[in-house]
Amino acid sequence: MQRLQPKLFTSFKGYTRAQLGRDIIAGLIVGVIALPLSIALALASGVRPEQGLYTAIIAGFLISALGGSRVQIAGPTAAFATIVAGIVARSGMDGLLIATVMAGLMLVLMGLLRLGSLIRFIPYTITTGFTAGIAVCIAIGQLKDFLGVTYLGGLETVETVDKLTATVRSIGTFNGQALLVGLAALSVLILWPRVSKRVPASLVAVAVGIAMVKLLPLQVNSIGDLYTISGGLPKLTLPMLSLARISALFPDAVTIALLAAIESLLSCVVADGMANTHHNANMELVAQGVGNIGSALFGGIPATGAIARTAANIKNGARTPVAGMVHALTLLLILVVLMPLASLIPMPVIAAILLMVAWHMAGARTFAALVKTAPKSDVIVLLLTFVLTVVFDLVVALGVGMMAVCILFVKRMSEETDIRCWDEAETAEDGSLRVPKGARVYELSGPLFFGVADKLVKGVSSKDCRCIVLRMQAVNAIDATAISALERIAQRCRRQNIGMVLSHLNAQPEAVLRKAGFLSALGAQNICPHISEALARAREIVGEA
Repeated sequence: MQRLQPKLFTSFKGYTRAQLGRDIIAGLIVGVIALPLSIALALASGVRPEQGLYTAIIAGFLISALGGSRVQIAGPTAAFATIVAGIVARSGMDGLLIATVMAGLMLVLMGLLRLGSLIRFIPYTITTGFTAGIAVCIAIGQLKDFLGVTYLGGLETVETVDKLTATVRSIGTFNGQALLVGLAALSVLILWPRVSKRVPASLVAVAVGIAMVKLLPLQVNSIGDLYTISGGLPKLTLPMLSLARISALFPDAVTIALLAAIESLLSCVVADGMANTHHNANMELVAQGVGNIGSALFGGIPATGAIARTAANIKNGARTPVAGMVHALTLLLILVVLMPLASLIPMPVIAAILLMVAWHMAGARTFAALVKTAPKSDVIVLLLTFVLTVVFDLVVALGVGMMAVCILFVKRMSEETDIRCWDEAETAEDGSLRVPKGARVYELSGPLFFGVADKLVKGVSSKDCRCIVLRMQAVNAIDATAISALERIAQRCRRQNIGMVLSHLNAQPEAVLRKAGFLSALGAQNICPHISEALARAREIVGEA
């Protein structure tokens, strides 16, 4: 089991001045990339622009310094945008602060309890479904600014469906100049990477958008028209706590914690594949918790590992947490010196950046491939999670999705369990084992669990026989409900004076049945290691010489 030790402490073995240079350059580049993204994600989350930078600075630094990955870059991500916006709309910034701190404590506890490996039990169909769903929610939320629409008074715009409805009903306020700026920015975001990968496309899009609005000039809202931007350092804020508020915000905290854990560990897995590293999942969870607590207390929003920024970090030569710390310090310098310039960024440019984020996040090809090739039950879970994320929220999607997975898994496993009866005088595989007259052999295969208990009771019949043999060579697991079913069969046999023999018990079924007292009640003479001995015992019971 891995120790809870930050990768920063183990990264300096063989560390060279050349690697330090590469880490610093990577940190500077990723810091520049993170600038417009952090602002855009803050606005998508319903908070002030600088709060996105607070998150990237504080959470980014803490998670890099304490994390279980060498190259993880953390900060605000698109996955949280709709969740945070909903919390802020319902409970205000104070509610978001409380929920994020609680989520941070949950993440720390998850790491300390070594629960990092449990994340892998969340099915791929669910993570793909809710990720695509969140991407659609983000895209719908950007239609207003991309089209230059002004919502009509009295319309609810908290939920995704509400935003779509409000946009459609307010389409008469459409601003063609805003759409022109948005399309120009979107074109830059798509085409610029083919020209240069050194200069971030988002920065070029911002520059083009500002130039269009100022030089043409165009009547388009900028960040400064809608928000008051502060370039000062973040300040410590303590929430007003009460048991009622903690109880009310607990579900939101669980959502933040689960999503932060899933996203950060997925990002770590991607990073390991790109950089040939090995992350410490439990240490990463602890760092994510500390980072989120720090972010919330200093005015930030929830943070997690950002896959795109982490990939950019690796591609630019980073191999230690130093790069992530430099990224945070770069953003701190920008916050103090250049933040007032952010007020010039047109809102359609922010919308275009987020539309590109949503497109990359959606994984349309992966989603379509799963729909075409996955088993029908997996497709049901995928589509169900996707639709519920868009129509309701992530909490409902995760809960119903996991419930559906469990039900479908039980159904699938129950179909794998088979009960086959050998007829009288039927021979076994080598032709030498004969079922004596008056006896019946039932060959069980697959796991015996609650999903097949009724099938087991009905499938093993004692009618018109004096002994039944249960051959359990292909049974590798059994649970309490299946034990209860076997006990019912054994009781039925005792009432009818019919013998019952078990053959070839594997390790787990034998241990569980022995602990339950079933084997001692059946008698050692009726527990046989092989079918040949079981048939010999059956001959004794039916009185065949």
